Amino acid sequence: MNVAGQTIVVMGLGESGVAASEFLARRGARVIAMDVKREEDFTRTREALEALRALGVRVVLGAHPPELLRAADVIVLSPGVPPTLAVLDEARRAGVPILGEVEVAARFLRGILIGVTGTNGKTTVTAWIGDLLARCGYCAHVGGNIGRALVRIVQEVHDARCLVVAELSSFQLEMAETLRPRVAVVTNIAPDHLDRHGSLEAYIEAKRRIFRHQTEADWAVLNADDPVVRTMVGATRARILFFSRRAERAPAAEVERGVFLRGERLILRWEGEERELAHRADIPLRGAHNVENALAALAATLAGASLSRTMEAPTLLALAEALPLREALRAFPGVEHRLEWVARIEGVDYYNDSKATNVASTLTALEALEGPIVLILGGRDKGDDFTRLRPVAAKKVAHVLAIGEAVEKIRAALEDIVPLTRCATLEEAVRTARHLASAGGVVLLSPACASFDMFENFEHRGRVFKEAVHRMLSEATPPDRRRSEC
Repeated sequence: MNVAGQTIVVMGLGESGVAASEFLARRGARVIAMDVKREEDFTRTREALEALRALGVRVVLGAHPPELLRAADVIVLSPGVPPTLAVLDEARRAGVPILGEVEVAARFLRGILIGVTGTNGKTTVTAWIGDLLARCGYCAHVGGNIGRALVRIVQEVHDARCLVVAELSSFQLEMAETLRPRVAVVTNIAPDHLDRHGSLEAYIEAKRRIFRHQTEADWAVLNADDPVVRTMVGATRARILFFSRRAERAPAAEVERGVFLRGERLILRWEGEERELAHRADIPLRGAHNVENALAALAATLAGASLSRTMEAPTLLALAEALPLREALRAFPGVEHRLEWVARIEGVDYYNDSKATNVASTLTALEALEGPIVLILGGRDKGDDFTRLRPVAAKKVAHVLAIGEAVEKIRAALEDIVPLTRCATLEEAVRTARHLASAGGVVLLSPACASFDMFENFEHRGRVFKEAVHRMLSEATPPDRRRSEC
């Protein structure tokens, strides 16, 4: 893709849009970067705008002027910008190509792409694959919808044997045209982003796009325990490698080739032979869902490692014996904002699960922890059904603290089964939780909502939560003890 001399409009100036603007400007494109937010809305990222201007990028804020879109050679959308925006219609009629940031990256990427999608667990699985590969001695880069935009990684990868592990959201996949993950991982499917996609079927179809350009030389790593993911076998030409936490209760054929849990052992079965990869006790993260995440990460690591060779690819069984998978698995530190333990104050554990932006993810967090739980819920509703929380909330949740735009919907769904208090801010919710929680209990931020009503993103929300908890910890810890712990 030659962009030199072309006029390219980048819409949306979050991490992806800023990264794409920089990437294209450095390759000689005339870049116009635009966002509907105003200059004063970029308080935390103003330096990024100044850096774009220093590169010669024209920054347009407060609107998406149609005349600039019509005149573009290419339009690049950040993931948060819906491709259905009416302002894009005239550009489409004029024949202007409209690409996503990940699609731009795909057209320049060298190396072996491992793409991870699904509803929940994809951030942990993506980070875990990258960590496993690095600890096993492979060149591995991690990004996409986690951390750095994929176009930033493109600039760092110069060896075709390097592995690029990318979390891919449905927003990114719906704009993918030539993207070809050599290893495509699907963790699970549950209702999410229905406000964007319009229906569960459209959301699933966006996820299926991860397989569009795979060949028989590639791998698809699929969750055998998820009925929707199992149907995706027919969507790819790649070799199938299942993972299963419930293999002993599933038909044997479903994990004839894959990684699964048998009792307390994590097993690879391939071509009629088996190898033990690790023990359940080697998994450093709590919760049954992290057993599933570990299985997915191990399967994808083996598949990716089999492709990163200059000579004849080794078998998965040979790799399982040669690589220090057990030791690497034990060393994984976990992911920030995903069921992240923050502190213990007066016998109460505080957990940051800000990454839980849908009900299914919050259910997973609640199932992983023991009650009584003071649960902080709320944010921007994505069309999810909060009544799905009722059974586990009735058993484990002592009190719900609701924040953000979705307060009334949450209240209607839960207040008849669990005490519920509305809080104006997250900081207020943290302070209120301290008075409600009892020793031996848990305070859990697991919002089941998007963050954009009150925060820049889920990371910002998680940081605010942790800062509030740490302030309380400082207040609760005597000064002489604080000095001794330094």
